[in-house]
Amino acid sequence: MYVVVMGCGRVGSSLARSLARLGHDVAVIDRDVNAFARLGTDFPGTTVVGMGFDRDVLTRAKIEDADAFAAVSSGDNSNIIAARVARETFGVERVIARIYDEKRAAVYERLGIPTVATVPWSTDRFLHALAHENQLATWRDPSGTVAVTELPVHEGWIGRPLTELEAETNTRIAFLVRFGTGVLPTAKTVVQADDHIYAAAISGSAAAAVARAAQPPNGSDQ
Repeated sequence: MYVVVMGCGRVGSSLARSLARLGHDVAVIDRDVNAFARLGTDFPGTTVVGMGFDRDVLTRAKIEDADAFAAVSSGDNSNIIAARVARETFGVERVIARIYDEKRAAVYERLGIPTVATVPWSTDRFLHALAHENQLATWRDPSGTVAVTELPVHEGWIGRPLTELEAETNTRIAFLVRFGTGVLPTAKTVVQADDHIYAAAISGSAAAAVARAAQPPNGSDQ
């Protein structure tokens, strides 16, 4: 691929070098010419000095030929403006923006621009290193906001609706494996013996959900 990276800080330079090592063609944009020193003298790509959301600068980076664009500067506004220009003006299909504000990230996701929300992602990485929840999650979304984990349930849940389990664990049941086959649950699905239930939970709450599922339902005499 041909990839244009906006921002040559620690993230941008690392991303650019990694892409180059994988054999991709890379152009890096940064307003500070000294930032390109982070790329090293053996960097095979091109560098362009300027603001990454400026159309002329993007044109000099040959954005028209780009298969992908990554906006990873230190500014949320700059990143999202550049991402939108790359997507809407130049028609780049693969666009992603680094965003510090998770609320903004959610808005831009709804606009169809994938984002990496830095603060939730960093928080998730600390959880990954420190907390038991990290050992539970089988999948996390790129922003680190949502985790999918298996919920081993107390036998008292057998015969109970999955919607009840969702309510008491504050999760959304994503799918279950029943007799070796994946099943997408409906509002009428009930828990059966030997089900493997996988639930989506907000990062930081998966451990609590697992603990609750291991207990009998409210109102149960078990």
